[in-house]
Parts: sequence; structure tokens; C-alpha cells
Amino acid sequence: MRIAHNDISFAKEYHVARGEAEKAFGNGAVYIERYIEKPRHIEFQILGDSHGKIVHLGERDCSVQRRHQKLIEESPSPFLTSDLRKKMGKAAIRAAEAAEYENAGTIEFLVDAKGNFFFIEMNTRIQVEHPVTEECTGIDLIKQQIRMANGEKLDFDQGDIKFEKHAIECRINAEDPARNFAPSPGTIGLYYAPGGHGVRVDSHAYSGYVIPPYYDSMIGKLISFGPTRKVALERMYRALSEYLIRGIKTTIPLQKAIMADPVFIEGKATTAYMEDFMNRTPPDLFS
Repeated sequence: MRIAHNDISFAKEYHVARGEAEKAFGNGAVYIERYIEKPRHIEFQILGDSHGKIVHLGERDCSVQRRHQKLIEESPSPFLTSDLRKKMGKAAIRAAEAAEYENAGTIEFLVDAKGNFFFIEMNTRIQVEHPVTEECTGIDLIKQQIRMANGEKLDFDQGDIKFEKHAIECRINAEDPARNFAPSPGTIGLYYAPGGHGVRVDSHAYSGYVIPPYYDSMIGKLISFGPTRKVALERMYRALSEYLIRGIKTTIPLQKAIMADPVFIEGKATTAYMEDFMNRTPPDLFS
């Protein structure tokens, strides 16, 4: 993706993008889209059975990301109003209905500061951050996906879905934030996962596990949940403080610092948040 702010930069970036596309794909065609500055990245979880029923399970705010890779997700979004949530939920269902979609999927949007929202894409699969939705709704997405694949009907309607909790997920990556997020493969010398009420850990890691350098750097997902966002934040900070992974560098110290950052606490993080946070935060705080 290339950003052009005026006619001069457009001509330059257009030709650069065509060249990159030609080299990467053998096809120099490009898409020209409106650029939205500092938006929120909001996605809606969809379930659609083979009998024509499609429902959404609320949204996830995925705005805290680096180089378009999500680091922290939460639900519900601290930015959306009730009216905007309803509008976006209906739009997500209409998009899935237009495609006659069957399965679990995610409709993704960008939302500007005025509440205007724009469709980005649909992910036709379970997302990494699906536990956030599970904890907020009490609905097992994997179970529902298997049932739908077996041809069964969804046994609940849109009005039956209750959103009674707030949930936050941190993607625990084997990276060193103090060194520009350099990969940190190697052997985990000590692995101790947090627990307790309102804390969930999805991971395959253990003491002695060797992280190879060939794949995605994510080694776990830490999820906190509670009756309010404040409780979920407090539980996440506590869980990150208790999560011990030795022998490699991880994003845990960085995410702990974010949980204490006033901008994030106030729910004001946009897709530009991480760049701003890294510029104003001493590296030794998450080294």
C-alpha cells in the first residue's frame, strides 16, 4: 500500500506501486482507494448456516496494530455508539447475505472520527481474536462452525445473542519491541501462564519448547474478560505481570505498558496509536 497526499506524490507512488505489483505478481494493476487518516479498525463476527440464517456476534476493535498486524483486540469497541453499532451490524449482515455466505466469517471496516464506516474485506475463516467474541457472548465459535459445516441450523436468532461482558486479547509474539520488533526464535527456558477468574490463555508453548525462525511469531493469546472494560483492563494488566516466558524476548512488557497508557485506557487508540506510543515511550520500559 502506498499513500498519496497530493497530485505530485500520487504520480510518484502510483508508479512505485505498479512496479512493486509487477515484480511480486507479474501484474502491474493497482487499486486506487480513499485514504482514511487515523481510523478505527472494527470487525464484525458473522455466523451463517446453510438454511439462510445469518447473525452477527458483535464487533471487535482491532485498532492497536503495527504494520497492519494486530497486537491487541477488544470487544465491545470503546469508540462505537449504540446507534453506530446497530448500523454496522446490519451492514455486516447485508454483506454476508449478498454473498449467500455459509460459515463463520468476519466483515471488516474502517471507521473515521465522524463515525463514517467503510468496508475493507471479509475474512472467510475463524480469526485469531475469536476468543474475544466467545467470552463476550458465551458462544463457542468453533463448535458452531463445526455444526454449520455438518448442515445443522443455528439454534439462536439475532435477538437471542447477549453482550454482557468486555474482553481484551493480547497476541503474545516472540519479538523484541526494543529492537524494532526483531524476531526472537530460540528455546523457552521457563514458561508460566497466568490464570484465575476472568483470564484465559490459548497457547501451545511450554518450558523447553523451541520457537523456530520460519513461521509467524505468535506463540500465544492472552484473554481477559469481566463485567466492564475497567475490570477487563485490570485483569489483563495483572495477567501480563504474571505471565513468565524466559529465554526469548516477547511482546509481554510492551503490552503491559500499553495497558497502563492513558490514551489506551481512555479508549482513544486508532490505527496510528502504535507509532505514537513507540515514539513517546522509552524503549527500556518494554525491553
